[in-house]
Amino acid sequence: MEMSKGYIFAELDIKDSERFYSEYMPRVRPILEQYGATFLIAGGDPAVVEGDRNVKRVVLLEFETPQRAKDFYFSDAYQEIIGYRFESAGCHLYFLAGVGPDRLAHRAS
Repeated sequence: MEMSKGYIFAELDIKDSERFYSEYMPRVRPILEQYGATFLIAGGDPAVVEGDRNVKRVVLLEFETPQRAKDFYFSDAYQEIIGYRFESAGCHLYFLAGVGPDRLAHRAS
């Protein structure tokens, strides 16, 4: 059975851009690299088509597996710096599992 990719999806509202970009981002990047994360989306001004939601910025990170995404988030290294994000940005954050070929085949039958 082939494992699906893991994702962290975040909706961010950066309140203190100086602190976010000068204190949080330089600290989080090496930890993301350590866990093999790939930025798929890191952008502002998303177009909300449905629903009453004011989303300022979205980030989508891809990991080798769903467990690897959780390992990153709950790692001691990330937990040591997460306060910089809490202090500089509001966030809704989600763990997601990708749809692997085995799940697609199951749903098609």
